[in-house]
Amino acid sequence: MILAAQVSFGLLPVALYLMALVVMDSYKLVRVQTVLLAVAAGFAALVICNFLNPWVMDLTGTSSVVFSRYLAPVTEEVIKASYLVFLFRRQRIGFLVDAAIFGFAVGAGFGILENIFYLSLIPDAKLFTWVLRGCGTALMHGSTTAIFAVMVQNHCEGKDSLRIGHLLGAVGVSAVLHSMYNHFLISPVLTALGLVLGVPLITYGIYQRSEKALEKWLGVGFDADSEMLAIISAGKVSDTRIGAYLMSLRDRFAPEVVADMICLLRIQIELAIEAKGILMLRKEGYDIEPGPDLQMKIDELHFLEKSIGATGRLAVMPLRKSGGKDSWQKHLLKQG
Repeated sequence: MILAAQVSFGLLPVALYLMALVVMDSYKLVRVQTVLLAVAAGFAALVICNFLNPWVMDLTGTSSVVFSRYLAPVTEEVIKASYLVFLFRRQRIGFLVDAAIFGFAVGAGFGILENIFYLSLIPDAKLFTWVLRGCGTALMHGSTTAIFAVMVQNHCEGKDSLRIGHLLGAVGVSAVLHSMYNHFLISPVLTALGLVLGVPLITYGIYQRSEKALEKWLGVGFDADSEMLAIISAGKVSDTRIGAYLMSLRDRFAPEVVADMICLLRIQIELAIEAKGILMLRKEGYDIEPGPDLQMKIDELHFLEKSIGATGRLAVMPLRKSGGKDSWQKHLLKQG
């Protein structure tokens, strides 16, 4: 009975909060399987830190108190953030909601396994300890990693590149917040209470902002993509500003390369419209699969990207107002 209560208070709060984040995602941007992978990445981060932290503490010769306040927050936030950097580099995160869910999932996995580890070490600890660890420490790990992810996504919004300065700044903020928590500047009870009450409010604000951005992207983007696809399909590209831009490229590229650019643009737009349509239907409760010719389109897209080369891809980029989400859209379609 006591063990069940310890497990419940030590593990359930952060797990339930993560479940709430997934349920709140009205567009179902993140699949349950990918959330579980992020949790597993958090488990792996804890295992790595359990080996890394003692080594760093011996190397620096610091006491356990100094290490927990100043060095552990850095090593732990960097290791937790590494999986998110992988997701950003693969462009698996498209909006703030995705970032918040993935970030919290990694931190939740770290906090849950850490509490399991401590439960095995100090099984006789008072129930109050597990309340504080479950509502405080584990929630802190989830929150700091989510903050890192949200800050990076906010910097990357509308851009194709992931800059090292943004990563360092975001991980620095998460490490400072982690360090402040470990300093016990206020009582653990008040800290845990602040996390329990404050994190949902902050998350709600993030979700509201993200949903507005997503709805704007869906509405304006869908209309613009549909209009552009109609022009290309009707063979009237030459009568538009896009046509004029493409014709200006004839001095630098062979005619067949310019033709491939138009084909590339058409496929990108078709995939974008399909992705936006799937998201719109998801919000209404319909979970449909992408079209049967999806893989054929993606294969043709890759062939055309290779055909026009890196310079050609850069030349086409100004024509796509996708906010750097072309790769994310392909991933969304592939995962169904």
